[in-house]
Amino acid sequence: MRPTEEDSEIIELDVEQLYEETEDHMVGDQGPNENEENQDHLVGDQGPNANGNITARNKRDYSNAHRWAVYNALLERSVNGKLGKSTKREVSNLLRMHIRTVQRIWRQAKATPAGVLVDVSQRRKNRCGRKKILIDIQRIIDTPLHRRTTLRTLAEALGISHSTLYKRVKEGLLRRHSNALKPHLKEENKVARLRFCLSMLDPNSLNHEPKFIDMYNIVHIDEKWFYMTKRKENYYLLPEEEDPIRTCQSKNFIGKVMMLVAMARPRFNDEGIETFSGKIGVFPFVTFQAAQRRSRNREAGTMEIKPITSVKRDDIRRCLLEEVLPQIREKWPSEDVGKVIFIQQDNARTHMAPSDVEFQAVALQNGFDIRLMCQPPNSPDLNVLDLGFFSAIQALQHKVCPKNIEELIHAVTTSFEAYPPRKINHIFLTLQLCMQETMRIGGSNNYKIPHMKKEALEQEGLLPSQIICNSTIVENVINQLGV
Repeated sequence: MRPTEEDSEIIELDVEQLYEETEDHMVGDQGPNENEENQDHLVGDQGPNANGNITARNKRDYSNAHRWAVYNALLERSVNGKLGKSTKREVSNLLRMHIRTVQRIWRQAKATPAGVLVDVSQRRKNRCGRKKILIDIQRIIDTPLHRRTTLRTLAEALGISHSTLYKRVKEGLLRRHSNALKPHLKEENKVARLRFCLSMLDPNSLNHEPKFIDMYNIVHIDEKWFYMTKRKENYYLLPEEEDPIRTCQSKNFIGKVMMLVAMARPRFNDEGIETFSGKIGVFPFVTFQAAQRRSRNREAGTMEIKPITSVKRDDIRRCLLEEVLPQIREKWPSEDVGKVIFIQQDNARTHMAPSDVEFQAVALQNGFDIRLMCQPPNSPDLNVLDLGFFSAIQALQHKVCPKNIEELIHAVTTSFEAYPPRKINHIFLTLQLCMQETMRIGGSNNYKIPHMKKEALEQEGLLPSQIICNSTIVENVINQLGV
């Protein structure tokens, strides 16, 4: 086998120049240093150790240029084809290459038959190494979902190794999906959802360009438990820091308080300045009781805040009549006084009926016309609080560490007030997009929450206040409902 022109250039490679190039493989571009500690920063084959020997941690595939340089260096130091006892070690230290690699290259050269040109180039050509293990896509499809919850269970079901399956995930053959439970919907539930979404369309726009109402006159209310802490927390620590220890008497009885949140859509003028935040209030279900015994934290008789662990209909009624309605009257924009205001609630048994006589009497006071309305059953995605606001303020609340119920209430209230109104406006637009998706799939909740790049549109001044609905979708819903 005769060397090519490229190999001829390789043979004439300067050994000292190759040694300098090898120095560049040191991490941080560090050159030779008198300190032996710096030798540990070499990548691949390491430099001389304390005994002057080469130590290797990672095997490297050397290029043909390096291999020819080794052979030429050995050939120059040979006498009649024989090497001295320390020649290989000398070349190994010179080129910063493990001595076993130098020995293999010399053996390859010595094994060349007589009359044949020596060639110490790489023997591996083209595609070499372990062949890629192919996975039958149909087998993955046929594997039940309960055996596809982790890579290890799926690898076991397919009869392949975990590492092979992990490589296929990195290549994009598989994707990871987080699946959340959704409420079960009966056929009458789907019909109710379609009717509700259709009622949120502007009646004057149905004939030409259907679009949703602005929803400025709807107040969304709902209750939620807020906890002192989470069962599991993630922290970022320094290597020398000790792992924190969190304790409680029982993980099943972490301190919590239920709060009712009332939220309307915020309003902005033509210049984008906020004129109404939409935040009606957050109302905890608590009682004030005098401490019966003395403790190290307070004296006997001190008034304490106690959460109501079982919220009943009378508690909801009192909260609506004595707290929510007065706050609506106080904060509602003056230009809308006299117009109908709807309070949207879910169908919990503890909630008041829209026809409740006592509520209607109080809701008509001071020139206001406030009415109750119920969203469709099993439809938390049609309420802005469950759709996104609760998770947002809960994330803000968990940034602090409350130690008692009073601090927990203060943390939730502070998070409620700190949440930007413009993001609340984004949630209302997302609600309209979800309603359109609900109508598109016939009232089901099996859809992905759509996105419309609201942040970018808002920066450009193009964010709409009402979502235009596809006329074909609206027509299909009207025909399905027989309206």
